Amino acid sequence: MDKTKYIFVTGGVTSSLGKGIIAASLGKLLQARGFRVTNQKLDPYININPGTLNPYEHGECFVTVDGHEADLDLGHYERFLGVETRKSNNVTTGRIYQNVINKERRGDYLGKTVQVIPHITDEIKRNIKSLGSKGEFDFVITEIGGTVGDIESLPYIESVRQLRWELGKNCIIIHLTYVPYLSAAKELKTKPTQHSVKTLQEQGVQPDVLVLRTEHNINQEIRNKVALFCNVEPYAVMQSIDVPSIYRVPLNMQQEKLDEVVLTKMGYDISQIAPVKMEKWIEFVEKLETAKEEVRIALIGKYIQLPDAYKSIMESLIQAATYNNRKLKLEMILSDKLNDENVEKKLAKMDGILVAPGFGVRGVEGKFTAVKYAREHNIPCLGIGLGMQIMSIEFARNVLDMREANTTELEVNTPYNIIDIMDEQKSVLDIKGGMRLGSYECSISKDSLAYIIYGQELISERHRHRYEFNNKYKESFENAGMICSGINEESNLVEIIELKSHKWYLGVQFHPEYRSTVVNPHPIFINFIRAAIN
Repeated sequence: MDKTKYIFVTGGVTSSLGKGIIAASLGKLLQARGFRVTNQKLDPYININPGTLNPYEHGECFVTVDGHEADLDLGHYERFLGVETRKSNNVTTGRIYQNVINKERRGDYLGKTVQVIPHITDEIKRNIKSLGSKGEFDFVITEIGGTVGDIESLPYIESVRQLRWELGKNCIIIHLTYVPYLSAAKELKTKPTQHSVKTLQEQGVQPDVLVLRTEHNINQEIRNKVALFCNVEPYAVMQSIDVPSIYRVPLNMQQEKLDEVVLTKMGYDISQIAPVKMEKWIEFVEKLETAKEEVRIALIGKYIQLPDAYKSIMESLIQAATYNNRKLKLEMILSDKLNDENVEKKLAKMDGILVAPGFGVRGVEGKFTAVKYAREHNIPCLGIGLGMQIMSIEFARNVLDMREANTTELEVNTPYNIIDIMDEQKSVLDIKGGMRLGSYECSISKDSLAYIIYGQELISERHRHRYEFNNKYKESFENAGMICSGINEESNLVEIIELKSHKWYLGVQFHPEYRSTVVNPHPIFINFIRAAIN
């Protein structure tokens, strides 16, 4: 039993069924039994990575510890499992084809005709198996993006078909599908599921387990019917019913015996395996579901029409509110529409204000309005990425009287570029688009709010940005009461700013939301919510 096992999660009928949550939930249950687990996402789009995608297209861009821009599902994997992901955990069609074309240009294929089968499928299989090849994991759970039947997904499904024969019992396929409820007929309909499985079978893949997404409980009779028409044992047909919180899903899937079925089908004797240990998780979910008092937080951003654009931040706030015994009341405020005339109406009743990261000029003035209001009215305020940079510029404009202060990113001709591309940063700039990506160390001043939050002098956090705080203004800032409490000493770059005279006013150049998990919520968010409550 020492060989890595591979589990594939496919989806049918419709997108957005929650393949990522099911994959992460199964990973959590196996991990809670003592197995070493990692999750992987295969994305069928041709972009090399989601770094260039507008957040309205694909939600947030998650950053791995090694500086890879990845799909937001990797955020779910990390929040559920608490295991850091890397570049190898997210693969796109673009990267697969790029690798194959590079090999062809180098002559690696020795003049052969390069085709989807075997060359593209071999590259997909190599990427899947690379995670399990080093012996670090007992299970690699691979989620295949898109919906079965999409032309984009075909090479991935074909790769799974091949791996099924190559790996034998060390490979299992879970198919997530949808069972709609027709209110006119007052019944659940299984036909879409039957068609979805039939499409998968036509591509040579027979699922081992079916997970049925539903808004209504699915009785045994319907499960038996699905099992009969889809060639799956009745005990391997289970439901995933709608829940108020995604964190309830692993507990529901444990009730459905998803982990037991998977382990049994892969040749394990359940009686010889440690039971699931989920005490901390259950405690968190109970706190989440029983919290009565609210904490009101305003999230100021430019992509709020698609909440997934701020997925990691929202989940970090939910986690922090829960551990502070509060229910999060999150107000998403479009920064484009925020101005001096309406700021009082929108922000006066807020317990805390979070200014979100972002790129580009749109919506920036609204963020200036928000941080000015928070600073002047002593409301706890957290700025992340561009949010921290906005805090710096607003302080320069309205406290240091540098009225034309701005950032180089906005390409405004000003004598005061508070945020700039620094000479010091060139040694750490990632060559891809000149960005600082991935984890960097930060030294924290002992006499600071940041030190109270972290309780240690040296931390490591993930970055995704191009511009930095301009060090030539550092002394002026500190003399006026805004201290630079966190520094990347390798390149002398400012990482954290805070206002000494304020109740709680902190800006961070990095993205703490990428490191917040269910079992280990991030201390910045915990402390921010605590300040908002008090």
